[in-house]
Amino acid sequence: MSQPVPLTGRVAEPVTLRILRRVLSFPVVLICLLAVLALLTVRNRFDDSDLWWHLKMGEVIWTTHAIPLADLFSFTTHHQSLVPQEWLAEVTIYAAYRCAGLSGLMFWLCFFAIGQVIAGYVLCALFSGNLKVAFAGAMLVWLFATEGFSLRPQLIAYLLLIVELCIIHLGRTRNARWFFILPAIFVIWINCHGSFMLGLILAGIYTFASFFSFRVGSLVSEAWPQNSRRAFLIALGISVAALLLNPAGIRQILYPFDTMLKMPLLVVNVQEWAPLNMTEARGVALLAVLLLILLLAVTRRAELYFDELLLLAAGTWLAVSHQRMLPVFGILAAPIVSRQLAGAWENYEAAKDRIAPNAGMILLCLMALWIGFPSAANLQAQVAAQSPVKAVDFLRSSHLAGPMLNAYDFGGYLIWAAPEYPVFIDGRTDIYEWSGVLGEFGNWAMLRSDPRALLRKYKIGFCLLERQSPVAHVLALMPGWKLVYSDSISVIFARA
Repeated sequence: MSQPVPLTGRVAEPVTLRILRRVLSFPVVLICLLAVLALLTVRNRFDDSDLWWHLKMGEVIWTTHAIPLADLFSFTTHHQSLVPQEWLAEVTIYAAYRCAGLSGLMFWLCFFAIGQVIAGYVLCALFSGNLKVAFAGAMLVWLFATEGFSLRPQLIAYLLLIVELCIIHLGRTRNARWFFILPAIFVIWINCHGSFMLGLILAGIYTFASFFSFRVGSLVSEAWPQNSRRAFLIALGISVAALLLNPAGIRQILYPFDTMLKMPLLVVNVQEWAPLNMTEARGVALLAVLLLILLLAVTRRAELYFDELLLLAAGTWLAVSHQRMLPVFGILAAPIVSRQLAGAWENYEAAKDRIAPNAGMILLCLMALWIGFPSAANLQAQVAAQSPVKAVDFLRSSHLAGPMLNAYDFGGYLIWAAPEYPVFIDGRTDIYEWSGVLGEFGNWAMLRSDPRALLRKYKIGFCLLERQSPVAHVLALMPGWKLVYSDSISVIFARA
């Protein structure tokens, strides 16, 4: 007897073939393309000046099994107390270095940069329901993320922000149990970066908007069901309580407020905290994205939800006020654009997928990732181009007598490469502002005060400075000081 034919008229595919179709699908091709784009973006961004003191702090925690609560690396702060708000991220950075040296650090950078862009794609896909349009949203995430792609703990924070938005969306649209992942997210977040407070603010915006139900033109608000709101508030309350699971207690929770309210020199003088230049590429892109969202809403081609409007306003204000917040704007704006444009492009259909071309594209992307990952020699060259590598070698051979006054951007590398010379200043602007050193050094470096006064106050024995810095030209003319070393990026002056 012949076998009965299924009512659908189709023979079920083998499990192996179904898995193969998923692995070699068009969305996977898009994810691979995003991974290549992210790697090519960061491959020449290895040497951030703050990387090195993060690395040294991670080494201290790893080897001593203790989290320092006071400064260990500078002679000017007099063991100023500090808030170890990035200690967990610093441990992961050192673990990467311990495993594979500079290549391990580069892998850390690529992992979180690629993770941020791919997570942005997932977020946009959840909001839009269109896997093709989500790719355009992920490109927006990438565009604004390029402002913050550097080997620093903030990369973990951006990834956690995307994860938070995904969890809130899943809790609203699928099952409220998703909300109870949030406490674990916030425990990790507060121990990796001070931006956890931003996550709480966004959760507060969602809570506020959840009470309103109205329609004004294309602006729409849908009140949450009472059980969903209750579950969200319970999860949020547990998250707030979980923030106490940190080494500094309430001080670590209040640290973001101290940064914004009690550190005026940090906000004014550090470039990444400066207001966004609206005439540069990312400033123009920000305006274009805002215009697109508003036009789609005004022309009634797409709705704009009340909570999205509030999030967009918060992200815009942050990015315009401080250019380092551009990645946050991209993360908040991209899913809104993706949802509004969901109907502008036909959605992905698995039935139309072609395995062979997809496999070819995925293979090419994997080859590009392999070839594009920088070699150890390339990484060494990037470090030497930005850090005083040769000057440190000279210090070790010459045995100059300290104390040392160093350039701001050289401090982090000196903490890592020459720990026998306590630094004058480095990128940890919080402890230097609290101790008053940041203001003194800024006036000295920009020649707003008598250069001799600071040198006398701290009994400086030698200065390691950037070659083109204003004060380096002055020291060359000052009696009692002589140039003892010079290379393409650094100079050393010692007392005669």
